[in-house]
Amino acid sequence: MARIVRSSEPPAASAVERVIAIDPALRKTGWAVVECEKGQLKALAWGVIHNKPNLLPSGCLVAIREGLLAVIREHAPTVCAIESTIFVQSFKTAIVLGTARGACLIAAAEHGLPIYEYAPREIKQAAVGRGAAQKEQVAFMIRAQLRLRETPSPDAADALAAAITHFQNSAAARATEREARRV
Repeated sequence: MARIVRSSEPPAASAVERVIAIDPALRKTGWAVVECEKGQLKALAWGVIHNKPNLLPSGCLVAIREGLLAVIREHAPTVCAIESTIFVQSFKTAIVLGTARGACLIAAAEHGLPIYEYAPREIKQAAVGRGAAQKEQVAFMIRAQLRLRETPSPDAADALAAAITHFQNSAAARATEREARRV
């Protein structure tokens, strides 16, 4: 179901900020677990939950939720970052994507994780520096930014990029809060 790529090191202590990031889709949901310790990002695990074309949509939703629950139990993230709904021309596509996102959100909510949503353009901007980047560009840049040995699949790379986006936004928010206290 999910191909998992792991780092050779065990998960860090709970004091480290750790995010599960998700690129939702009915057939290929990308996910990643990334932590930030002392300003350094480290990808702990990433993969894709693959659902076969002959699996009914309801079965896909269960598989997505179960796959993410397993990742959450194993890696104990402290927060969830998820790609928000994109504008699509087809209502049917929007509904299918929305149901997949729902399965992802339920998995995170069941573990009490705070959930942050990021627009696809914002995620691409954080990864590549351009909001209209292609999936291959995102994967290439993610490999370089996180110093990975292999280029992740496009769906996993999008999840890794969502994690980077979350940490960039978190750092900016903390800096703003510090600035506000000085005044």
